[in-house]
Amino acid sequence: MSLYILPLLFLFIFVYSHFKKVSTYDTFIQGAKKSIPLVIDIFPYIAAIMIAVALLRSSGITALLAQWSSPVFNFLGIPSQLIELVLLRPFTGSGSYALLSDVLALYGPDSYISRCACVILGCSETIFYVTTIYMSQTKVKKLLYAIPVALICSTIGSILACLLCRIM
Repeated sequence: MSLYILPLLFLFIFVYSHFKKVSTYDTFIQGAKKSIPLVIDIFPYIAAIMIAVALLRSSGITALLAQWSSPVFNFLGIPSQLIELVLLRPFTGSGSYALLSDVLALYGPDSYISRCACVILGCSETIFYVTTIYMSQTKVKKLLYAIPVALICSTIGSILACLLCRIM
C-alpha cells in the first residue's frame, strides 16, 4: 500500500488542479522561482547552526557536558550512553543520526539502549534548527517562552521514551 501513496498523491493533485482550472506546470515554475531567494535568505542561519554544532562536537564540549550531567540524567532514567544524544538532538538532526548509528553499531539494534535511542530520536525535534529556519522567515524575535518550553518537552519525551522502553 505504501508504494502507491506518492503516485496517488500526485494523481490527486493533478486531477484537483485540473478541476480548479489551475495550470500545474506554471504554478510549479513560479514556486521554484520563489525558492531561490528563500534559500539565499535561509542559508546564513543554516550555516551558523551547522558550524556551531560542528564546533561543539569537535571541541569535546558535548562529551564533557554529558559527563558532568550524567548523575542528573541517570536519576531521570536516561542511560549515560545516550546523554550526548539527548544534548545534541535539539541542535542537529544529522549529528543525532550519526550518534544513533554509533549506538546501534556498539550495542546492537535490539538492546535497551538502542531502542531508547531510536525512540528518543522519534519523539524529539531539532529545536534550534527549526526555530532558526522558521523564525528567520517569520521575523518573530520574541522567543522567551518558545525555546524553554520546547526543551522541557523534549527532555520529558526522552524520559518517557526510556521509561516506555524499559517496561515494554
